[in-house]
Parts: sequence; structure tokens; C-alpha cells
Amino acid sequence: MKVVLAGGSGALGRRIAADLAGRGDDIVVLTRTIRPGSPWRQVAWDGVTAGAWAGELDGAVLVNLAGELVDRPPTAANIALLTRSRVEPTRALALAAEGHPPAVWLQMSTLAVYGDGGEAVIAEGHPVAEGPPQMAGVARPWEAAAEGATCGRQVVLRTAVVFDPGTPALDRLSGLVRWGLGGRIASGRQWVSWLHIADLLAIVRRAVDDPGLSGVVHATSPNPVRNAELMATLRGIMRRPAALPTPAPLARLGALVLRTDAELALTGRRCVPRRLLDSGFAFRFPELGPALRDCLPY
Repeated sequence: MKVVLAGGSGALGRRIAADLAGRGDDIVVLTRTIRPGSPWRQVAWDGVTAGAWAGELDGAVLVNLAGELVDRPPTAANIALLTRSRVEPTRALALAAEGHPPAVWLQMSTLAVYGDGGEAVIAEGHPVAEGPPQMAGVARPWEAAAEGATCGRQVVLRTAVVFDPGTPALDRLSGLVRWGLGGRIASGRQWVSWLHIADLLAIVRRAVDDPGLSGVVHATSPNPVRNAELMATLRGIMRRPAALPTPAPLARLGALVLRTDAELALTGRRCVPRRLLDSGFAFRFPELGPALRDCLPY
């Protein structure tokens, strides 16, 4: 089948493209910049308006990954950038789909749409949050831009933090441990929903292939952990000694230095993939330790 990836030139897009191409799918990447040497067919678009590229959607599988990386300071300008970089391409895709409906629309999203979930066990159907602005405040309009789009079937994948070698999330965490800052952050009780890249790719395949799957689906391990357990597991794998905790004020100060958003570490969500589990999906890496050991060179 033909798979069209919007935002397919990023790290996750390249992973999904390679995985689906490996089983024989025809990959088309919508891109603002044609890159020589790409293994996939590239089609130019501006990410804002419907153009000649729209015909590529007809009867295809559309995977919408478009959007800037969230790991940046939560300034008003950055929040606007993150929102615009997701909403505008999604609206352009929806407009194009009116005349060229895809068979399947796979809309990527994030579990950060639930904001700070506290102790609640969050499955599909849980109410979304109003904030923080750089998390739920960005995810809600992103998903809303795809609502009602013309297609045979739409799946909204609300995705956890994905552990994949050489990607920003894992590099950031392992770097903190390497620098001796691998203690719990704040209370350490905030929940972390996570997912190994192999399971994400398998979930994407399931979402593409299963005609009974539509609506919101959680792409996350069935076993979320607290921040303290995450950091302790990382220290153990990386053979680092116990480290002092990082109080919340220090975490906020460090986020300024590292040019990131402290709320990424200070908030948490205890999300579970109920729909996948109910459908019989088997995770390759359901536990944190083996998942991290597979990703880290130790």
C-alpha cells in the first residue's frame, strides 16, 4: 500500500518510513525541502496550503507527524510556534483530503494532552486537560484540526515518551545521569509513561492494518513508572552511583540553562494502553529495565 508521511523527514518519521518500507509499502514523504539521496520518494509541499501534492492522499495511508520538537523553553513565542507547526499542516491535509480522501488517517498526538495527571490511571476516554500551555495547550488544537477530516478511518495515537537510541528524550535523560544529576526530580513520585521504539513501530503497523481500530489509542507501555524508578533504573544500567535529588526550583533553573521546559520532568501521567491490551496486542518491551538496556550501549 502507499503510505504518505507528513513530517516524515524527522527522526520518528524516518523510523516509521523504514519500518513500513521493510514490509513492502510504497513510501511518500511530504517535505518542504527535497533532500538528495533520500531512500523515499519526496513530494514538495508548504505545510500550509493544499497543492499538487494533494493527489498523493487518494486511497493512501496518511501518517501525520508534522510539528516542531517540543523540547524548548515554554515562552509565548515557542508555544505559538509549536501550535502553528502542528495545526497549519493538519488543516492543509484536511483540506486536501476533501477531494482526495485517504483510506486511513493516522494522526500522531501526545499523552501530554492530559497535562499533570496526578495519581489517576488514565485510559482512553479520560478528559483532556487545559494546560500546561506547552503540553495540553498545544496537543488539543493539534487533534482538533484533524477532527472530522474526510477519510475511510482515523486513528489518533496519543504517544508516550519514546525511547530510541540517539533521540532527544533518551539523550537528555542519559546525559543527566552521566553528569551526576541522575537523582529523582522533585518528589520523584510523578508518573512517567514511556514506550520502546520497537513497540511504537508495531503499534503503527496495527493502527494501519486493523480495520476495527479507530479513534483515540494510547501508544504507551502497560507499565508506567514513577520518576524515581526511571532515574534509578538509568543509573543502574549506566553504572552510576546514587545521586542527590533535584528539587523543583533547581529543576526549573536547570531548564533555563538547558533551554528546555521544566514541566516535562515536573509533571506526569499514569497512562495505560487499554484499547491495545483489549485487542490482544503483545508488547515486546513491557518493562522499563529491558527497554532501556536495549537502547543504551552499556
